[in-house]
Amino acid sequence: MAEITVISGSTLGTAEYVAEQLAEELENAGFSTSLIEGAELHQLPLSGLWIVVCSTYGAGDLPDNLQPLFEQIKQQQPDLSSVRFAAIGLGSSDYDTFCGAIRQIDVLLQDRGAIRIGDRVEIDVIEHPLPEEFACQWIKKWLFLL
Repeated sequence: MAEITVISGSTLGTAEYVAEQLAEELENAGFSTSLIEGAELHQLPLSGLWIVVCSTYGAGDLPDNLQPLFEQIKQQQPDLSSVRFAAIGLGSSDYDTFCGAIRQIDVLLQDRGAIRIGDRVEIDVIEHPLPEEFACQWIKKWLFLL
């Protein structure tokens, strides 16, 4: 089966933990995964499947460890038309900028030609205090879209 690159952007570690749990679920389903925290463009395959898991902090800001990738994609403008991806955001609906970081990433990847598989997932940690459980339920449904 295909290898899936799981990219996490996390400030306090929750998105990283969710990404680890998703990678484990994928491996249990027979997929090979590569888990990258705070990726840089040169570390990523410019084709294949990506799952981006990202928390939002501040005023809809990207986590510091994912900011370099975001800036590299904006500046280098790579052709990502051979990338299919899933976008999973974590945030609190108590804020106006709920899941603002994953929304920015989603737009940027699509602007560069990447194709999102399924809807963007926005996990409200107020409603789902264990976001990894929600994400693991979601991944089982997402696999059918492949």
